[in-house]
Amino acid sequence: MRLEDNVAIITGGARGLGQAMAEEFAGEGAKVIACDVLPLGYEKDNVEGYTLDVTDVEACRVLTDYVKAKYGKIDILINNAGITRDAMTGKMTDEQWDLVIDVNLKGVFNLTRFVGPIMQAAGKGSIINISSVVGEFGNIGQANYAATKAGLIGLTKTWAKEFAMKGAQVRVNAIAPGYTMTEIIKTVSQDLLDTFARQTMLGRIGEPVEIAKAALFLASDDSSYVTGQVLSVNGGMRL
Repeated sequence: MRLEDNVAIITGGARGLGQAMAEEFAGEGAKVIACDVLPLGYEKDNVEGYTLDVTDVEACRVLTDYVKAKYGKIDILINNAGITRDAMTGKMTDEQWDLVIDVNLKGVFNLTRFVGPIMQAAGKGSIINISSVVGEFGNIGQANYAATKAGLIGLTKTWAKEFAMKGAQVRVNAIAPGYTMTEIIKTVSQDLLDTFARQTMLGRIGEPVEIAKAALFLASDDSSYVTGQVLSVNGGMRL
């Protein structure tokens, strides 16, 4: 029970990586507020669904106040909500660019701007930003997505410095997953899945629970001396 008595907010918590992290954290004793624009597609003890659009600054403030009032604290924040709107740069529309930036990058700022100071005042906390291998290495047809995921790495390193000021033990890290068997990947053809698998040293696609266990490490006291880092969980991708 590595997260016993911890309170965790997880955005994008309705399915995919968010669901895997919510279930893993709850199983380790945390009270989890799984936030999403979609309803939860699962039930798990100690996981509370909460409707949230991370692009809405006021809604992020209200969520923060709600969790603080109900549970008295916020120990963990997982910034996982994200979308894709892929297109080659020359054909990418303003709408595609702006929407991905608003959700994947500004949405993370919107919530952390409220949660981070609460953790700092409490003297401790763990913030984990879900970046991507695309944020580390780029990818054709994903300029908007790559920009946001690279931006999260910059935010991670900045917030690790800011929220640890005056001796606060607030740790901020990022996880950069590779190809992981979420609902989106499951729609890809088997031939393409095989290609993705061959690009990794381990020769396979990752499972959501493997990302969740990496998040558990960074959220728990097992990583008490780890901050400002990017943990690549990608099976050893060769790009």
